[in-house]
Amino acid sequence: MAGGVATQARHGRLRRRGVVGTVLGTVAIALAVILVSGTSLAAYAVWHLSNNLKPGVDISFAGGAAPPAVGPIQGPVNILLVGSDSGGGDVATFGKRGENLNDVTMLLHISPVSHSAIAVSFPRDMYVPIAGCAHSPGTRKINEALTNGGLACAVSTVSTLTGLDIGYAAEIQFQGVIGMSDAIGGVEVCVGKPIHDLQINFSLSKGQHTLQGFDALQFLRSRHGIYGGSDTSRISNQQLFLSALMRKVKSQGVLTNPITLYKLANAATQNMTLSTTLNHLDTMVSIAAALKDVSLSSMVFAQYPTGSTVVNGVGGLLPRKADAQVLMNAIADDRPVVVAGVGGGTFAGDNVVETPSPVPTTAGPTAGTPTSHATATPTAVPETSPPVTLPRSITGQPAAEQTCSSGQTF
Repeated sequence: MAGGVATQARHGRLRRRGVVGTVLGTVAIALAVILVSGTSLAAYAVWHLSNNLKPGVDISFAGGAAPPAVGPIQGPVNILLVGSDSGGGDVATFGKRGENLNDVTMLLHISPVSHSAIAVSFPRDMYVPIAGCAHSPGTRKINEALTNGGLACAVSTVSTLTGLDIGYAAEIQFQGVIGMSDAIGGVEVCVGKPIHDLQINFSLSKGQHTLQGFDALQFLRSRHGIYGGSDTSRISNQQLFLSALMRKVKSQGVLTNPITLYKLANAATQNMTLSTTLNHLDTMVSIAAALKDVSLSSMVFAQYPTGSTVVNGVGGLLPRKADAQVLMNAIADDRPVVVAGVGGGTFAGDNVVETPSPVPTTAGPTAGTPTSHATATPTAVPETSPPVTLPRSITGQPAAEQTCSSGQTF
C-alpha cells in the first residue's frame, strides 16, 4: 500500500493467449542493475551469477552486420529485448502454454557519447516481413518472430524493419519479471481511474500503489482494464511503469546497494537467454555503466508508429514507415529525441499514413489519452547535436515524466 490507498488485486491464472506485457519494464533495467564490479559483490556472488548464464545464442544473420567485439563499449549500442509468453515451462504457475511468442519487443539504444538512451516498443500485432528466419518467412505479426526462429529471428526481423544494426539481444521469461520487481521492493504507480480487468481477474483502485511480484506482472499485462483496451494502450502503461521504476533506481541508491544489485542480477540471469555477444558479466557491466550515466530526462520511451489494417480478415497494424524513419535516423545518428505524441499509440480510425506528421515545437496533452503527462524539459545537448522532435504519431515519454494510468471498468 502506498499513499494510503489500498491495493485491490485478485490473482488469476494467466490465460493461454495472455501477453507478456510485463517484461518490458523490468527487462530494460536488467542491464542497469547488473553493475557487478569486484568491489560491489563478493567473488562467490560473481561466480554464482556467471553460473546462472545459459549458453548464448548466435544472433548473426545473412546481410546483418558483424556483432561488436566483447568488451567495454566505446560508442552507441543497440540491444533487442524480447519477452517470451511461454511461461518458462512453469505449468503450475502460468498454465499450459502452446506458443512461444515475443509479445514484448523493445529496441534499446544506449550511448556513452551523447549520454542518452531510447527504448522503442514494437506493437505485437504489427505486420512486418519475418526476415532471416529458419521457418515460415513472409509478412506476419512481429510477435511470431520468436516462434519462427528464436532470438536470432527476432533480431533479424527488427533489424530489417528499422535498418539498424543490432549487436546484442536478450529474452526474458515471466519469472524474471516477478523476481526483479520483488528484488527492488516494488514500483510505485499512479492510477488515475480504477482498473478492473475481468480477463485476468485483476483490479486496482484509484490512487498510488506499490506493485511487486505477481501484482506487477498483472498490471503490466492488463489490456482490457485500461483505457482503449488495446495492445498499444498497454504499451503506454508499460512505459509508465518503466519510467517509475527507473526513477526509483536513480533516486534511492539502488545501483550502489550490493545486496539489491545481487538480487536483481540473480533474478535476471536466472530467467534470461542472452546473445553470445552479451553473455558475459563484464560486457553487461560495460553497457550498464553507460546506462547508469544517462539522466532520467535523457532516457526516452517511444512506441513505433502504426496504423490499423486487416490482413486475411484478421485485424492488425501496419508500420508508419515515414514517421518511424525520423526516429530511426535519430538513433542511427545518435541524436537525442523529444517525444511530442502523448498516449496510447494508434489513433482511433487511423489508416496507415506514409508521410510524416507535422512536427510541433512543444508537446501538449491530447484529449482522451490513457495517461496524463507533465511538460518534459529536454536535457541540454551540444549545439552540434540538437534533439530531434518526433512526429506526433510516435507516442511515449521521458523517464523523468510522471504519468498516471487511466483504467476502464465494465
